[in-house]
Amino acid sequence: MTQGSGLVALVDDDADLLHATTQLLELAGFTVIALDAAEAALGVVDTDFEGVVVSDIRMPGMNGLQLFDRVKAVDPDLPVILVTGHGDVDLAVAALKDGVYDFIPKPYAGERLVEALKRASEKRRLVMENRRLREAAALAADGMPLIGEAPAIRRLRETLRQIADMDVDVLVEGETGTGKEVVADLLHRWGRRRAKPFVALNCGALPETVIESELFGHEAGAFTGAQRRRIGRIEHSSGGTLFLDEIESMPPALQVKLLRVLETRSLTPLGSNETRRLDLRVVAATKVDLGRPDQRGDFREDLYFRLNVVTLRIPPLRERRGDIAMLFGHFLGKAAERFGRPVARVNAAVSHHLQAHDWPGNVRELAHFADRVALGLGPDDETRAVARLPEPAAALPERVGQYEAQLIRDALRDHGGDVRGAIDALGVPRKTFYDKLKRYGIAASDFRPLDASNRAIRKEP
Repeated sequence: MTQGSGLVALVDDDADLLHATTQLLELAGFTVIALDAAEAALGVVDTDFEGVVVSDIRMPGMNGLQLFDRVKAVDPDLPVILVTGHGDVDLAVAALKDGVYDFIPKPYAGERLVEALKRASEKRRLVMENRRLREAAALAADGMPLIGEAPAIRRLRETLRQIADMDVDVLVEGETGTGKEVVADLLHRWGRRRAKPFVALNCGALPETVIESELFGHEAGAFTGAQRRRIGRIEHSSGGTLFLDEIESMPPALQVKLLRVLETRSLTPLGSNETRRLDLRVVAATKVDLGRPDQRGDFREDLYFRLNVVTLRIPPLRERRGDIAMLFGHFLGKAAERFGRPVARVNAAVSHHLQAHDWPGNVRELAHFADRVALGLGPDDETRAVARLPEPAAALPERVGQYEAQLIRDALRDHGGDVRGAIDALGVPRKTFYDKLKRYGIAASDFRPLDASNRAIRKEP
């Protein structure tokens, strides 16, 4: 039998037939949720359901057609396949006109159901992927970008999509300003927990006397001054995502308590004997490599291994210099919009700073630099590094393109038209560089010095 893949919610009140069909589909490679009533399917299916619904029509209580109506109200793009008896064919044909994906009359060959499920699963996969892409675009438009085409950033985005719905704890490693909270927020907003709270706490920003109460909460009278009950950040995040920034700064005594919470998925607030169950996902961020004892310090090794289910590393900006132009263009456009000023066009001083600076503050430092440029300030107090473009301002993609083209011209000019030198300075792949030359209509020969015959000296790589 042809192998398939995907998730199936299978609904049938006939226990024997339900069991046999489940075995058939599992042998064909599907993951099956077997349900003996339509009402039970409503507890499984929502807008995040990745699979297909297969249901018999005639069942006690809610029948298959009624289930289809309820599923359609939840998500009209979710494929529903109805299995019908001989007398229900007319009903099924009418349901097809109303949006049912397919119907299969009894008795049927197993291959017929498997093939229908393969097509429906592929349709659902494309629908869900398009939704994720739209969400990613909306995040960038909301000022929460994970912008860049460097291989490490592309892999990071793909990994985030893959694990966003998985209930695993995640450790995010990255230098200051690389965007660790952005990654944590994307994990939350791309996953099924997005309707619940995203709770962030910087472990290095609170004194030890306060952080325990902030994390675990307390009951009234638990200690002097505790006049009212307080729900801690951990409990408040139940059902959503708890983001612990600078986890390496957490006091050792609290590390023991956090380890127990992670292992038991429960907590007992200060002053209480009641253990409360938690639906918890923790994303912890660190700017040091906790896997190295010389950097870990007094951070507990067992807590590190408990958090290290999935580790994501965000590369520093100096390791993806080819993304600087795109990022800077984005931030510059956002800053101009925020300050109500026309978009700024950079000159050679800003261009040189972008290429030469190491960006120890990473993306955060680049965003602040874009703010200064948008306000008419240059890399230093002595240089006014911008000229104003006339109104109306171009759209953001056009501004990014204008800036990229200017950087390429500057690099070619600085290297006398030497393409290899310009590629090294910009930190982009050779093919990407030539694609951009073609896109922006730039000729490298225009930047080469002339020989005695007044012809450009060739410096092709």
